[in-house]
Amino acid sequence: MSLKVESVILGPETDQYAGRGQEAQSPSSIAEASRRAERMGFDVLNTPEGGHDPFLPLGLAAEHTNSIRLGTNVAIAFPRSPMATAQVAWDLQHLSGGRFQLGLGTQVKGHIKRRYATPWTGAPGPRLKEYVQCLQAMFKTFQNPDNPTYFEGEHYQYTLMSPFFNPGPIEHPEIPIYLAAVNTYNARVCGELCAGLRAHPVASFAYSRDVLMPAIEEGARKSGRMIEDIDIVGSPFLALGADEEGVEQAKEALKQQVSFYASTRSYHSVLKYHGWDDLGPRLHELSLQGKWTELPKQITDEMLEEWAIVASYDEFPAKLRERAKGAYTSVLLDLPGALKADEDRVADIVRQLHES
Repeated sequence: MSLKVESVILGPETDQYAGRGQEAQSPSSIAEASRRAERMGFDVLNTPEGGHDPFLPLGLAAEHTNSIRLGTNVAIAFPRSPMATAQVAWDLQHLSGGRFQLGLGTQVKGHIKRRYATPWTGAPGPRLKEYVQCLQAMFKTFQNPDNPTYFEGEHYQYTLMSPFFNPGPIEHPEIPIYLAAVNTYNARVCGELCAGLRAHPVASFAYSRDVLMPAIEEGARKSGRMIEDIDIVGSPFLALGADEEGVEQAKEALKQQVSFYASTRSYHSVLKYHGWDDLGPRLHELSLQGKWTELPKQITDEMLEEWAIVASYDEFPAKLRERAKGAYTSVLLDLPGALKADEDRVADIVRQLHES
């Protein structure tokens, strides 16, 4: 089984999940990280929205790379108007020579209202579906200014585009849209409308196969497509080390990250699937109390095995290929710093994952 392999820059580290802030970056460090990802053979380079704008670094990455695809994993849709997102996506697609892919997510109500300071106007699934349809109408209008395509829905109405504000046609107008999904509604929307689905790391391998895949297939049938037409990107948690001691240290650090995400109520469907019904409320209560360093104590080794690839560097490619069967067509590797520093080893891991 051949997998497409993605990397990430500016991704959160353990200290950020534990509430201890994040490290600052510079234009030169972003440029070098982008070049390194391309040298090591990654197919896609992603930027998250983990405290920073996810689009801005990709302009730098586009300038300093030639072939690697560039994507957001993910930009939060609802705080941005569809037009604001469409414009920056169109510009990045043009500036990168057609290498951009737009990853979108919803975030939860509390963060949209209280952190982003924007309204929450309805259920996220139907609103995100309209957001995608509105974007697609805007892209068609940009490419065909004389024959605009408009969209009118319950949440978004796009009915005006004058020539002055139209950015105009570009060489590669087809911008792939990927949606982050944990629950089945967004998975069906991906199957119906989008190029791919980005499975949240909290979605385990088994959950992706048993819950997300059937929903994607159901959505694909609505638009006359096959599930093989949809790129399914997994972002499995990784507990990797050079030796047994390193693996054990990685497991303890990973529990901080896993527990952070599992504390979010929107992701508790995964916990219920695995029979961990009491874990979600317990983690959520600790998060409300700001006890971030207490969260990882709730994650057992058995839970970690369901979510993560726990392996030495040498074991890692074979274990990932086996676990990804029937769940993913692409994988995003958020590798530990010590491994990322070894370009030759990472390039070999990517090569092994590319092999069919």
